[in-house]
Amino acid sequence: MGKQSLSQIQKLQQNLSPQQIQLMQLIQVPTMELAMRIKEEIETNPALEFDDNDSDEDNLNNDNVDTFDDEQGDDEHYDPLSDFDDYLNDDDEDDAAYKRYANNSSPDDEHYEAPISNETSFQDSLLEQLAFRKLDERKQKIGEYIIGNIDDSGYLSRPISGISDDLIFSQNIDVSDEEIREVLDVIKEFDPAGVGAENLRDCLLIQLKRLEDEDFEEDYENAINIIENFYTDFTQKHYDKIIAKSGMTEDELKTAIDQILKLNPKPGGTMSASSHSTNYVIPDFTVISNGDSLELSLNSRNTPDLHVSKDYKEMLAEYAKKKNTRENREAVAFIKNKIDSAKTFIDLINQRQNTLYVTMKAIMEKQHDFFITGDESKLKPMILKDIASVVGLDISTISRVANSKYVQTAFGTYKLKFFFSEGIMSDEGEEVSTRKIKQIIKECVDNEDKKNPLTDDELTAVLKEKGFTIARRTTAKYREQLEIPVSRLRKEL
Repeated sequence: MGKQSLSQIQKLQQNLSPQQIQLMQLIQVPTMELAMRIKEEIETNPALEFDDNDSDEDNLNNDNVDTFDDEQGDDEHYDPLSDFDDYLNDDDEDDAAYKRYANNSSPDDEHYEAPISNETSFQDSLLEQLAFRKLDERKQKIGEYIIGNIDDSGYLSRPISGISDDLIFSQNIDVSDEEIREVLDVIKEFDPAGVGAENLRDCLLIQLKRLEDEDFEEDYENAINIIENFYTDFTQKHYDKIIAKSGMTEDELKTAIDQILKLNPKPGGTMSASSHSTNYVIPDFTVISNGDSLELSLNSRNTPDLHVSKDYKEMLAEYAKKKNTRENREAVAFIKNKIDSAKTFIDLINQRQNTLYVTMKAIMEKQHDFFITGDESKLKPMILKDIASVVGLDISTISRVANSKYVQTAFGTYKLKFFFSEGIMSDEGEEVSTRKIKQIIKECVDNEDKKNPLTDDELTAVLKEKGFTIARRTTAKYREQLEIPVSRLRKEL
C-alpha cells in the first residue's frame, strides 16, 4: 500500500463580489428588458426612486423600437427545396463544424408598442375542429391527447406506441395502436393541411391528396407518385433515377417538383407564429455617419434618472437624533441598508452604461469603414480579445455585451456579435475578415448555373483565383455557416 501524505498547493482564484455579479447581470440585460429590471428594484427598495415626470415615465416604456428578424447580412436565397432541409437526410461526401453620453428621447419621438395577439392558438384551433367531429367520449379523449402531442410545426411528436402507453398510465384508457391511428386519421383531415403528420413524407402526401380532391385544374398524380414511391431519390435530388424508374418526362418531373415545392413543410408554423406577439428589438446604440466621421449615441430611453429617496434620507437623520435604543438601532440599520442598496444599484446602472458605451465605441472605431459604407467586405478581422484589450475589460464582459446588444445604423440594425470574425491572410499578405470569404462564396452560389451548381472543390478554386488559398474543408465550413446546402441539394432541373 502506497504512502499517503499531505501537501499544500498555492492557487490563485478570482472570486467575484456580489456587486460584480450584479453588474454582469445588468450588462447582459437588453435595453428592452432594462426598464422592467429597474421597476423590480424600485418595488423591492423604497429608498430608490426615479424622477416622476412625463419624460421619465416614458423612459420606462418601450420606444424607438425596430423590428428585427435576424442578423443583417445573412439573408440567403437558395433553391426552394432548402426549406425542407431540416427534415431531409443530408448525408453526402461534400458534407463537412448613462445618460452621461446621450439620451435619444424627445417629445416628438414616435412611440411603438408590441401588439398583443388575440388570435386563437394553434392547439386551441385543433381542439375546436375536434369538437365539431362529435366523436364519442373515448375517441374525444384520445384525440385531445394526440393534439397535445402535436408540436408547433404541426407534427406528431410522440410515436403511436408511446401514446398508447401514456393513455393507459395517465388516464386509464386501454387503447390499441389501431384505434389511435383511426383518431389520428381524423385529425389529419383538419386545417391547416398536413397537420398531424408523423414525418415530412407523410406531411407532403396529406397536402397533395387534399389538393387532388379540391383542385380540379391541376393533376397531382405525378407529385403523389414521387413522394409515395421515389421519396429517397427526391430528397437526394436524383432526378435522372426518378425519370428512369417512373417513366415521366423531364417536363412532367419538373411540373411535379414545382407542385411539391409549393407545399408547406411546417403546416403548423404559420398559425403558431401568429399566436405569439411580434418580436421587437430596441437598439442599444445608434451610429450616425457625417461624411467620414461617426457619431455614437447610447439609447437611454429605458434608463430613467435614479436617485436615493429624500424621505429615506430625512428618516435616517431623524432616527439618528433619537435615543440609542435597540428599536432605534434596528430602524437605523434597516434604513441605512436600503439607502446603501439604492446607491449601489445607481452606481451599477452607471457602470453598465459606461461599459456599453466604451465597448461600442471601440467596435465602431475598429469597423469605421463599414459604418461609413455599409459594405460587409470592409469589415476587419476582430475578436473579443481585440476589444477587451482596447477598453481594459475582461473578455467575458465584452462577450456579454456582444451577445445581447444591438446597434442601429443607416444600413440596418445589427447584433454586435455580427462585427466579430476571425481573420485570414490573403496571398498578398493582407489580413482580411472571413466575412469577405463568405461573401465571395455567397456571390458564387447566387450566380451559379443551378443545373450544374458549384462543388466545394470548385468554390475553393474560385477563392484561390481571387487570392485566398484555403483548404476545401475550410470552404465547406464557411458554406455551412452561411447555411448553403451542398451542391447536390442546390441542383435544379
